[in-house]
Order: sequence, then C-alpha cells, then structure tokens
Amino acid sequence: MTTVTKWALAAAVLAVALIVALLPRGGDDSAAGPSEDSAALAPARSAAALQPCPAAGPAQPVKQFDGVEADCLGDGASVDVGKALAGAPALVNVWASWCEPCRTELPVLQEYARQPGAVRVLGVQVQSPAEDGLNLLAKLGVHLPSVFDGDGPGGPVRTALKVPSSLPASYLVTAAGEVRFIANPRTFGNTDQVRAAVEGAS
Repeated sequence: MTTVTKWALAAAVLAVALIVALLPRGGDDSAAGPSEDSAALAPARSAAALQPCPAAGPAQPVKQFDGVEADCLGDGASVDVGKALAGAPALVNVWASWCEPCRTELPVLQEYARQPGAVRVLGVQVQSPAEDGLNLLAKLGVHLPSVFDGDGPGGPVRTALKVPSSLPASYLVTAAGEVRFIANPRTFGNTDQVRAAVEGAS
C-alpha cells in the first residue's frame, strides 16, 4: 500500500467518524424527555394525589376512541382511552386550568363521584400545562382520575370527541360504547344536575 493510499484511507475513516459524530441522536433525546418531564411533575403529582386512571378491561373498546391514547395526569402512564372506558358507563369531563366555570364544576363532579350509584368520572385536561392542572386540582381538593390531552390547540381526545371551543364539556359514555354530548346543562352547579344529566343521556 502506497503512502498516498494510506493517507486517502485515513482521511476517509476520519470523514466517516466526523459524520457519525454530527448525526442527531433523536433516540437518546426522546428517551430522556419523558423521564425528565415526569421528574419535574413529581412534586405536583404528589400534592394532587389523583386517583389512578382506569385500566384497560376485557370489554370491547369504545369505537369513537379507537387508537386514542393520552397520558395519565396522576402518574404519566399511557392510557388507551377506548379500552379504559369500555364496559361500564362513564362521565368524561373536558376542562382546562384557565377555565373559570371548570373551577366551579370540578368539585361538584368530585362530590358526585363519591355518591352511591355514581358512574365513573374521568377528567380530561386540555389547552393548559400539566403542572397548572395538577396545581389547580390540588388547590380544589379534587382527586378524580384525569388524563392529559396536551396543552396545544388539539389533542387526540378532543379530536375524537369534537369538543366545542367553550369549556367545560361533558360526555356520557354508555356501557354499550356510545358517546353522548351533554348539552343541558353545559356546566354542572350541583350533584343533582349531574345525576339527572347522566340518567337522561343513558
């Protein structure tokens, strides 16, 4: 091997090493991201002490939520919404930390959920940072299981539900997997209203 060939080979190896070093390490960053987010939210999650998000059951998933996943606000775990809501009636309440009517309604839903015969209640936080939502729930003393649908303009849960621009918005998911928007009342002021709306939409 001539000296020129050796130098050419060395230059080629160096060039390849430089290209590899400059390549973006998306896999490393994405793996670190969730754990960093989870660690940052740990104090707020501890203070909020939310009930666990519903686990996937053996029943047929709710078709309207087919393939829809969201993060459990209480622990960051991924929730398959269609499977988690399958098999039994559930009241799904969409709210945001900046929404004033939501601040009034969330404690009412908490009180309703504690009553005998109440259906499951699942909160869906939207259009606001997860930490803000956790802090609000802690302040209100509301521990309902909730999922986080992102703080942007449209998350997968909102898209599946076709949530209106004004919040809060509530939906009844029947045991048969039908999803029904509750239009009257739009905001619950007491538990009697919640119970009547659930029965009316069943």
